[in-house]
Amino acid sequence: MTDLSPAPVRPGRAARTAGTVRIVGAGLLGSSIGHALRLLGVDVVLDDASPAQLRLAVDYGAGRLPAGDDRPVLVVVAVPPDVTADVIERELAAHPGVVVTDVASVKLEPYRELRARGVDLTHYIGSHPLAGRERGGAISARADIFVGRPWVVCRDDETLSSDLAIVEGLALDLGAMPLEMTPQEHDEAVALTSHVPQLVASLLAGRFVAAPEGSLRLTGQGVRDTTRIAASAPELWVQILGANAAPVVAVLDALADDLRSVSDALREPGAPGARRAVADTIRRGNEGVERLPGKHGQNRRFEQVVVRVDDTAGQLGRLFGDLGELAVNVEDFRLEHSPGAQFGLAELSVDPGVVHQAVAGLERRGWKIASVPHA
Repeated sequence: MTDLSPAPVRPGRAARTAGTVRIVGAGLLGSSIGHALRLLGVDVVLDDASPAQLRLAVDYGAGRLPAGDDRPVLVVVAVPPDVTADVIERELAAHPGVVVTDVASVKLEPYRELRARGVDLTHYIGSHPLAGRERGGAISARADIFVGRPWVVCRDDETLSSDLAIVEGLALDLGAMPLEMTPQEHDEAVALTSHVPQLVASLLAGRFVAAPEGSLRLTGQGVRDTTRIAASAPELWVQILGANAAPVVAVLDALADDLRSVSDALREPGAPGARRAVADTIRRGNEGVERLPGKHGQNRRFEQVVVRVDDTAGQLGRLFGDLGELAVNVEDFRLEHSPGAQFGLAELSVDPGVVHQAVAGLERRGWKIASVPHA
């Protein structure tokens, strides 16, 4: 019989996580955690209710199949929200004294459910990596999706410092940034920054279903940016939104009031105060965007230089090669294509102090600059 166990991996650096890690749920997050830990030489055991999903994750090298003599030092539950509490309870019972964490995107509902059942939660610590992809499953898993991302850890008064160190060590091993929050703080935060944005993107994208084809040909990068997450799986989001309904409803109600204020102002744009209402809405959005953390979690802002790039092989490589020769570091990058055009617009985020150096140097090398920051 063919051995489907993953080949051993030579660790690139020392891991804080020592011993076997059992991951229950071999989907995107579970398999990604497995890949990242195996790169550090950690023994990873995978389990999943779906034999096909489990075999696929093992085939891709995210971990090995369970064995009767497994003695994990940490159990990571990575299953859908509607079964998270059940699996946590089962794993706590099956592995007494072992730290059990989960990576569900909702923290308060599973915690309340387990408390109501009278489950001993001494060795349970809820957590949530703020990472993911639009596509799910083991086939989409990647070891680097946690790098630089927040990883919320929900401790309580019963949490042992040694147990906390194990969960935070896992986050650090995966390149994430551990943040301590209560389950309620977490759920209110993700309602605002993740769950409602998903609904807004889906509602906006839903308006395109009946739109004339000619209208959709006018879409630019702004539309793609604001609707990118609308491609997410409906089945998973029904569970997430249902489990975090109250905080989501609170944000939606406030957002609905804001939308009503703008629509009322635009019904009579010439009425006294109407223009101010619209301007204040845009200005408040400016202020909100300024509060979002930038690269490496900093609030530092960068300037955008837009360069025209012909749609031919090697052009992006040449652009970045020229920027390297100019000693210009690209802090962020995105590429926009206009429908029917044989070129793209590369938006480069650079430090304000090197804007002139970047523009002048690129123009000398024959690049066409489509847009530069105002002086």
